[in-house]
Parts: sequence; structure tokens; C-alpha cells
Amino acid sequence: MSDVQTLDRPQAAQSGGMLPSVYEVRTRRRELVDCVTLEMVPLEGAPLSFAPGQFTMLYVHGIGEIAVSISGNPGNGEALVQTVRSVGAVSKAVCGLAEGERLGVRGPLGVPWPVEQAFGKHLMVVAGGLGLAPTRPIIYWALANRDLLKSISIVYGTRSPDQILYAPQLLGWSSTQGLEVGITVDRAGEDWTGRVGVVTELIAPMLQDPAETVAMLCGPEIMMRFAADALADAGVSQDDVYLSLERNMKCGIGWCGHCQLGPHLLCRDGPVFAYPAVRDLMTVWEL
Repeated sequence: MSDVQTLDRPQAAQSGGMLPSVYEVRTRRRELVDCVTLEMVPLEGAPLSFAPGQFTMLYVHGIGEIAVSISGNPGNGEALVQTVRSVGAVSKAVCGLAEGERLGVRGPLGVPWPVEQAFGKHLMVVAGGLGLAPTRPIIYWALANRDLLKSISIVYGTRSPDQILYAPQLLGWSSTQGLEVGITVDRAGEDWTGRVGVVTELIAPMLQDPAETVAMLCGPEIMMRFAADALADAGVSQDDVYLSLERNMKCGIGWCGHCQLGPHLLCRDGPVFAYPAVRDLMTVWEL
């Protein structure tokens, strides 16, 4: 192919990332009972460009601000797309925004997925629950740059069939040539004909050449730890495993320290890390 999507890391442009731009909700789509996807456009200028794995700070006037991963297509600059779960006051307010309403956006922020590390290799994306949202931009990128990769596989696990995020899209991807999709749930009723079990059980059967595989993980930390172990047991180098971590981010640019994990500030040094850099920290209780 002739055009490869840029791998540059876009930076927040305004006032060191502290000044939000005003965006308007163009479309709102409910994904799950507690999750919605918003497509937002700026009132002025072009939508921000971003690299897979980066996030923004979303601000609702009078309520507060939260960090949310970008879940849209990095090759489509028409709108900013983010999937949000309602778990607190700010996320509830964001999820409750109607089409035409406005909010503040700061970003893009954070260290992106190192997709260039997958050039000439097999790419495996392992996601759990809402972790599919931060990894979806990798999949968009990979599908647009399939010539650079040996293969693409998606390993996805969630609690139950009604909690499968982007279910129609996963179904469409499963029929895409050169892309293998494995889905499992923790529990299901009799009407579920898919797999029941933990996501780590799918990893080894879906690996084609462990020595030539790069894996990118996002989900609950315990899932990522066991997934990294399963990859290592199957022969994937831990240096080729990357994951996205989450903590309570407040400033988004490494000033406040709320998201500290050992020597790292996740908003500044992450959220994406090579697994060896955080492996030991992830075993420390309540760190």
C-alpha cells in the first residue's frame, strides 16, 4: 500500500494541555446499559488528531473532569469518538449528554500504543470488558495497514453476552480476511452458543508464531497479569507485551500526582507501558 497512517504522537496544543476546547455532541449511541459512545466535533477548528492509545480529559461545566480513552479511528478525522461508562458523577453527566449539547475537551494526552513494534510480526490484541475501547484504535490502524503485519488477532473476554462491547462490529471483524476474533464470556444462559471461560484460555490456541508476536493488552489489571503470563508460557517475549494502565487521573499532564504508580505518573509516562516496566509494580497490593 502507498499511504501508511502516521505514527507520530500528537500533543495537546493549547496552554500545555490545560485549556479545554469546546466540543459539541454530534451523535450519541448506547452500547451497553451503562455505556455510551459519543461522537463530538469542535466548535472551532478541526477535530484533534491522535495516536492509538491516547486519551482526553472530558469536562462537564459545574461537575468536573475525567480521563477517557479515545476509541475512534485514528485515520478518520471527522469527529472525536469516545466510549464512556457511567460510574461516577462526571461520567454519569458525560453519558447523559444529548446530541447538540457541549463539553470541554483537553488532549490528546498520554503515550500511545507502539504499533510500529508490530511491523512484520503477528499482532494480538487482548481486551477485557471496557478494555476494548482503548484498543479499538489499534484494530482500526491494523486493518488500514495490513500489509505491514503478518496477521491480526483479537482476543476478547467479558462477564456475560449482554456485556459484549461493540458486538456488531466484532461480528463484522470476525468475517474479515486476515483477522481472527475470539470471544469468551465468564457466564451465560442456555441461549448463548459461544465460548464460556476466561480470556486467557484463548491466547495459546490463537497464537500463530509466538516468537514473532507482539501483544497489546487492556482490561482489569488481574486479567492483564494472567494474560501476560499466558503469553509468556506460550513463548511470547515479555518485551513484546504492552498494556494500558488506569489510575485516578486529575490533571492529565503529570502535575498533580494522583495517578502515580511507583516511579511512574500514568498520565505522563503512560497509560501504555511495556510490560517489564510495570510487571513488579502490578503485584504490589493497593499500589
